[in-house]
Formats: sequence, C-alpha cells, structure tokens
Amino acid sequence: MTTPRYLQPGDCVALAATARKVSPAEMDAAVRLLTSWELRVRQPEGLYADCHQFAGDDRTRAALLQQQLDDPNVRAIVCVRGGYGTVRIIDRLDFSRFAHNPKWIVGYSDVTVLHSHVHRHLGVETLHATMPIDIPPDADRTSYPATDTLRRALFGEALTYRFDPANGNRTGEAEAPLVGGNLSILYSLCGSPSDIDTDGKILFIEDLDEYLYHIDRMMQNLRRCGKLARLRGLVVGALSKMHDNTIPFGRTAEEIVADAVRDYDYPVCFGAPAGHIGTDNHALILGRTVQLRVTASETILGSN
Repeated sequence: MTTPRYLQPGDCVALAATARKVSPAEMDAAVRLLTSWELRVRQPEGLYADCHQFAGDDRTRAALLQQQLDDPNVRAIVCVRGGYGTVRIIDRLDFSRFAHNPKWIVGYSDVTVLHSHVHRHLGVETLHATMPIDIPPDADRTSYPATDTLRRALFGEALTYRFDPANGNRTGEAEAPLVGGNLSILYSLCGSPSDIDTDGKILFIEDLDEYLYHIDRMMQNLRRCGKLARLRGLVVGALSKMHDNTIPFGRTAEEIVADAVRDYDYPVCFGAPAGHIGTDNHALILGRTVQLRVTASETILGSN
C-alpha cells in the first residue's frame, strides 16, 4: 500500500460532501479545529448545495470531489458526514491524478465506499476517522480520542490502542493490512467494482441503527461470499443502537458476529473503540499493516 504524504503546518485540507447535506454552522467547529492545527481549510463553492437529503445532486457532488482529488495543493480530503449517497457518485470519479498524487481521504460510515474502492483499485492507505459533523464545539480547546487520534494519524504519529477484553473475543496474534469499515456498506458493495478484498487481511467492521436480523443477514452474506474464510483477524468496533423485532432474534449483535466466524481460527476482538461512538471514535489507518494481539487480559491494535 502507498502511504500519502503526512500533513505539515500550512497544508491545505478540503472539505467534501459526498452524501448528506450540511450547513456552514455545522462545519464551524471542524474549521476551527483544523485551523488550530495550522492547516488551511478549503470549503469549496458548492459544498453547501441542497438537493433533498443530499449535498447537491449526484453530478454536483461528484464534480466537487473530483476537483479536490485532482488538485495537487490539497493534501487531505475530509468528508463532512455520512448518511447515504457516496455509492451514487463513485462510478463518476476519475482517480488517475489521485493515483499519481495520493492524498489522505478521511471519514467513516458511508465513506466506506471510498475506502474500499481506493484500496481495491489504487492501493492507497485511507483514514477511517471522525468527520466534521461529529466534532464538538470545544474540540479546538479540549482533547477527545476522536479528534486527537485524527490529528496524530494525519501528522504521522504512531497509533497503538489497548482496550479491555470483551465477551466473544478469541485470543491470538496476527499481522496484516487492516481493511473494512461500516458493515452495511461493505455488504452493499459485494459483487460491485468497489467490493472489498479481505484475503489475508485483518477485517474491521462497525455499524449503527440496524435490526439484529439484518446484522445476521449481512454476516451470512460475507461468509457465503468468502469474505470471512481467509482473514488473518477480525476487529469489531461499535455495534450501536441495535433494534429487535417483537419476537426477539435471540442473539446480540456481537453474538451474531461471533457465530458467523465460529468455524475459523483467527483472533477476534470485540469492543474496539471505533465507529459510531461520537468523541471516542479512534482513527484507524485502513490499508496499513497492523499488529493485532488478543489475550485474556487485553487487546492491542497497533501500527507504525
């Protein structure tokens, strides 16, 4: 994998709206935070377009993202929020200039479309991290795990996380590239040109606001597609705000995931501090080789 150049004071970062719309007021905290890191923040004309729930129509969103992909002065593209819509523009994008001048693509949730597509076709590391819509008003004065690890990742500081053991963990060690993102998005990409390649990788998954039976359906789909059989390890982040039917499904989201990988022998950890968990959403460099160590007393996930 290619590592984009780390940021330096004075670098330009561009905000990009690939899915749901945002307002200038919702971006104020992020602009202040990035500026406090001595970065120049570009809010391109059209960023605040409005087309029903989207930040402009598909053509508009694709054109604005294309401008930032092509501009050699932009050193990182920070997606402003998720929701839904990135998949509608991915096939309109030309990554040829990006391939010769890679830069950090930052975001999570719906941005998983970009992470998976870039890894599969371009072999460039990307950053699964908090987005401007999630940054609290005092983030430029107060350190939060989400914003602190975003800064550390962008500026090239090492990231190593230690967290408590959780039910369902399977002990072991692995070293492999980390890939993944939002489970619903990965499921939706199966069979498409942006389909994730998991062979020999450590897979990270997280999700929000899903019915338990749908978590099971998605995990069974990944299993049947061969996405789980040749992993080196599985890291499960936040599975937040799950729903059940009147007749209970009978398993928690974590139990559903554990059942889907019960026939394999790689290490598995639950409770990784990443995903839809607000200011605790730790940054992960996707595409980078990481070390995963799951023991009875702790889990360590680290990269250089």
